[in-house]
Amino acid sequence: MKTLTVDLGARSYPIFIGHNLLADPALYAPYIKGKQVLIVTNETVAPLYLEQVKSALTGYQVDEVILPDGEEFKNLEILNRIYDELLAKQHNRTTTLIALGGGVIGDMTGFAAASYQRGVNFIQVPTTLLSQVDSSVGGKTAVNHKLGKNMIGAFHQPQCVIADTETLNTLPARELSAGIAEVIKYGLICDAEFYHWLQQNMASLLAKQPAALAYAIERSCQDKADVVAQDETESGIRAILNLGHTFGHAIEAHQGYGNWLHGEAVATGMLMAADLGCRMGDLSSSDVEALRTLLLQAGLPVVGPQDMSVEDYTSRMLVDKKVLDGRIRLVLLRRIGEAYMTSDIVADQLTATLTAGEQLGLI
Repeated sequence: MKTLTVDLGARSYPIFIGHNLLADPALYAPYIKGKQVLIVTNETVAPLYLEQVKSALTGYQVDEVILPDGEEFKNLEILNRIYDELLAKQHNRTTTLIALGGGVIGDMTGFAAASYQRGVNFIQVPTTLLSQVDSSVGGKTAVNHKLGKNMIGAFHQPQCVIADTETLNTLPARELSAGIAEVIKYGLICDAEFYHWLQQNMASLLAKQPAALAYAIERSCQDKADVVAQDETESGIRAILNLGHTFGHAIEAHQGYGNWLHGEAVATGMLMAADLGCRMGDLSSSDVEALRTLLLQAGLPVVGPQDMSVEDYTSRMLVDKKVLDGRIRLVLLRRIGEAYMTSDIVADQLTATLTAGEQLGLI
């Protein structure tokens, strides 16, 4: 087992990465404040892993809520089911919520923990690659609104993150690829050495080779922990973690949540960001082509939906948490391994990127 630390002073917490961690009582006990625990999971994950987690929690009042599976259920209506269970079972301010699942479960459980009785503890137990390398770390919690993704939420750090790599054995190939999109992101924004490693080892990741997966998860979590430690509430450098996300969120909202997986939309968005950076004179065309090749190798889409117009993108992109004074702000790349945020975007260049699907995506 590897242990990393998200360094946030008094709110610092560990990330445990390893095999067969779900049923280890020693990983949970130090981070449970009282005697009440609510496990939040979904219909897909519960049959696979719920009993393992419950077996580690003897001596506690353990309740559970099983939500429907999918991004389309990440909303206020479904969120209320968590509050209903907490109230029906009389959970108090010392309760601990455990998020057992992917990014949707982690985000919803974290937001419920942030808001129930003005804030209670929670533990992240991510079961997808995307959630293990990204959404479980950093304390962002939210639900979606029909007009925008993750627009209703709070910063609320977990007590710990327990990333059991064994859960990836049951992960469908499409979900694995979606998680790899976020892994590639870390190389692009702050870790060129890791990016080049990914170019050489993509086949091993897709084959779920344990050593390759463990390395990619550890490196990604360390990169994210380093960024979050510098800027917990995204007032500065943490925004670079959103490379591709402004484009990607527009795709998700337009297509209907769940039709494109988050990682798929982010992958296309990262290529759009690279293309725009090339038009602005930062990246070379060979950089863009190399990224396109890597995304295709990972089994990810590199072209946005054919039914989305430039107006569809820009209207959705204006409903984004990074918009300031009505101006779209985007995370772009100065070079591979160095990202920055800017609102100094030439409209014609953005339009060209949004209409360049054939050049970007056709093999």
